[in-house]
Amino acid sequence: MEFPFRHAMCNEAWGDLPLADVCRRLRQIGYEGIEIAPFTLAERPADIPAHRRRSIREAIHGEGLKFAGLHWLLVSPAGLHVTTAEAAIRERSWRHVDDLIDLCADLGDGGVMVFGSPKQRETGSRQSSAEAVKRFTAGLAGVAPHAEARGVTILVEALPSNQCDVITRLAQAVAVVDEIANPAVKTMFDTHNAVDETEAHADLIARYFPYIRHVHVNEVDGGHPGTGDYDFATVFDALRRLGYAGWVSLEAFDFRPGGEAIARESLQHLRRAETAVTAHERRGKC
Repeated sequence: MEFPFRHAMCNEAWGDLPLADVCRRLRQIGYEGIEIAPFTLAERPADIPAHRRRSIREAIHGEGLKFAGLHWLLVSPAGLHVTTAEAAIRERSWRHVDDLIDLCADLGDGGVMVFGSPKQRETGSRQSSAEAVKRFTAGLAGVAPHAEARGVTILVEALPSNQCDVITRLAQAVAVVDEIANPAVKTMFDTHNAVDETEAHADLIARYFPYIRHVHVNEVDGGHPGTGDYDFATVFDALRRLGYAGWVSLEAFDFRPGGEAIARESLQHLRRAETAVTAHERRGKC
């Protein structure tokens, strides 16, 4: 396994900057991949023609990057919801996910789809959390064969209770993965969204490591790494010992510093955390 880890960043923090320019700057700063919020490309993924998908892929590869995957899957178009009691809305929403699977596959590199989207899966007022989880699981099971056929992995993201009331712990995400039992459905770990977990994050990663295919890094308050006091070194040490080979992808929520500053400051901070891990490992071998 390569170490330091492979780092990616979501394009959303860069605002309206053309994707090719985002890729160029990310590569210059030292990133190896880019993660994309699909609503920044088009309101509906089905509206993105084949030639534009090729151009996006070429823009990424032309700057020496790889496509890490998609996240913020259900932001647009308006009105999507995958657990609602309204069957027609659920069907439309899962068709949208099917379209995203094709987009993810067309952009290539074995990308993942991080399924967070709290407002589009919360219970609302007409169902219990258990009913919502049941509907979510059934819908995801329905699109899983398509994802598997296209080489895409959908990741059930646990979200804290201040964002959503459906699948709020990593253990619950893993239970959904186990019930679906398709290799195209796994989970991921997000340093910001694990705030409700009662177990130490390194222990949590160790417990569920076989299910984890992606890692998002950010501070607990949503700022970019280095603006708070999150212990990334402990998480990196756990990932290192377990042989993690996926992406460590930056997803900041406070864009005020600007994409350039967020990207540069975050990577510098994360590399310092990685250096601390390797230095500790060397001392242990002496």
